[in-house]
Amino acid sequence: MATEAPARGGYLDILRAPHAARLLAGTLVGRLPNGVGPIAITLFVRDQGGSYTLAGGLIAAYGVATAIGQPLLGRAVDLKGQPRVQLPAAVLSALGMALLALTGTGHLGLAYAAVVVAGLFTPPLEGGLRALWPSVLGREDRVHRAYAMDAVAQEVMFTVGPLLLTLLVSLWSPAAALLVINLLGVLGALAVVLSEPSRTWRSAPREAHWLGALRSPGLLALLGSFFFVGLALGSITVAAVAYADDRGTPSVYGWLMAALGLGALLGGITYGTRQWSGAPERRLRVLVLLLAACYLPLVLTPGPVAMAGLAALAGVFLAPVLACAFIVVDRHAPRGTVTEAFSWLVTTFGVGSALGSAVAGPAVELAGTVAGFAVAGAGGLVALLVLLVTGRVLQVPETPGTPGAEPRHAVGAGAPTSVHTEKNTH
Repeated sequence: MATEAPARGGYLDILRAPHAARLLAGTLVGRLPNGVGPIAITLFVRDQGGSYTLAGGLIAAYGVATAIGQPLLGRAVDLKGQPRVQLPAAVLSALGMALLALTGTGHLGLAYAAVVVAGLFTPPLEGGLRALWPSVLGREDRVHRAYAMDAVAQEVMFTVGPLLLTLLVSLWSPAAALLVINLLGVLGALAVVLSEPSRTWRSAPREAHWLGALRSPGLLALLGSFFFVGLALGSITVAAVAYADDRGTPSVYGWLMAALGLGALLGGITYGTRQWSGAPERRLRVLVLLLAACYLPLVLTPGPVAMAGLAALAGVFLAPVLACAFIVVDRHAPRGTVTEAFSWLVTTFGVGSALGSAVAGPAVELAGTVAGFAVAGAGGLVALLVLLVTGRVLQVPETPGTPGAEPRHAVGAGAPTSVHTEKNTH
């Protein structure tokens, strides 16, 4: 059930909160190197005279290293605080990409080592920002709206980032673009960690356990579902390329991706203008159902204009699904593991997306473009099935001490108070 949010409760209200605009902007800029990493590596390798096979290998190594590093660094943030982890990681990641830019691809071992370092030390700024929102915004409704704004901002970054990279390449070179983008990433991380909320944030005490955030059954269920959401999205990118090839117009691919992003932007903005009642776990199942339903029509593969409309429709529920998932992660993360839990979501989504791209390629070659889009529809349906099958463990336990039992945000009748397990200490 949704009700219209009061005018004062929109995104501008969030951005006017002390430190909020700085934290959001710094996080987005800090994530630029990772957001455009695969494209930047491809352009650099081709400029060096390397093959697409080499570019694909380096991108795969970078992606695997990032997937490994995110939850490990997220756990380190929960244990050591944000500045002591985020900034050194950003510097090391940038140095890895700088090594690639300066040494080229002549020595393959060095090139692979460079991208592994860059990926492994990609700072978990995304999870760190979501851990900070409760202490910055206080009220539960504002935090939930910030999650929606976060999802919308991601779509903006993934649209603006490649354009910025292309501009830098046209002005200088792919190597220079790698250096500039990663310098901006360090500056973004610096802006975040020098802010008061980041410097003073401390994770709640945590139970020592080697599984960390993964000991929560509810979180595992969510991650399982989002693996297939990522798979669906990754398969769309490959299938869209095949669709453009079928039409003999490569530019169609760009229009389809732009339409997908536009749909996600509109969906996220609409979702964030409302206050939602009821359990977010139940709402997430409905949103994933709608997401899967909007992926299915892509198999019709009509003409470019109609296909762009279907792509926009396919994107509408992506940002709302992400925003709702952030709330569910927050509710199910064991005490003291919130950054790690958010980082696991990033990793699972990324691995699923990579596998979706890998599966869609052979599907297109064996059965055509329709099969590629069918992978997306199947991924959405399996994501929904996981949520339905695991409905019991996704219910937030009421027994104190159980992972996810403690409410992450509570709003009293009087002045708004936050009982989020991550607290701001001075």
